[in-house]
Amino acid sequence: MNTATASLAPKKEEIKAIHLSVDDLKIAASILFNAYVDDPLFVDIFQAEKEGYESRLRSAIREELNAFWVAEQPMIGLFHESRLLSVACLTGPDAAFGAGRYWHWRLRMLLTAGLFGTKQMLEKEEKVRNLVPAENFHMLSPAENVHRGSGRAGHPKEQHAGGGHILLGAIDSIVNEDVSSEGVAVFVTVPKHKLFFSDDNYSVVGELCLSHVKGEVMFRKR
Repeated sequence: MNTATASLAPKKEEIKAIHLSVDDLKIAASILFNAYVDDPLFVDIFQAEKEGYESRLRSAIREELNAFWVAEQPMIGLFHESRLLSVACLTGPDAAFGAGRYWHWRLRMLLTAGLFGTKQMLEKEEKVRNLVPAENFHMLSPAENVHRGSGRAGHPKEQHAGGGHILLGAIDSIVNEDVSSEGVAVFVTVPKHKLFFSDDNYSVVGELCLSHVKGEVMFRKR
């Protein structure tokens, strides 16, 4: 890393992980879109080969964030001062929010992301859940979004600041403080992300092929 780049990246001690406010959701949606627009799983789910892919993906991300907010599910942001760098969304142990989702979420998703994309998202989450050796647990959604704190769902120039591990630590704290949770699961499709989660005691509990994308389900016990 050259001196110019180093001067732009915030120091680790200047980065904080805190809960998102409603005012942060628009920026969070933009960050997640930039992170996932080329992601093989989302490219497949929302049919990138068809016209309107970016619009469908933006709509899906927006509806997911709104659903998380309404359901009071944990959404953590990695901040440098007032600037949002990265985002992590957690589905809580309450399975009623998980693959079931709310009827109004389903309706809006059908209208914006389409039938195929909505069905694929729900099936993806259900298949991941079925491989986890626990009944009540948290799940990262969208999967793998924490790693961008070190280079995924956030700004690339902050990737060496240790932000991903700060965000992961915040997730661990939420899970550890919830006595109803047995742990946290994540679906990983990129080898370097597997190593990242392995460093925090996540273990592979199963392999999964979603449409044309292969990955592994990892789980960290509480």
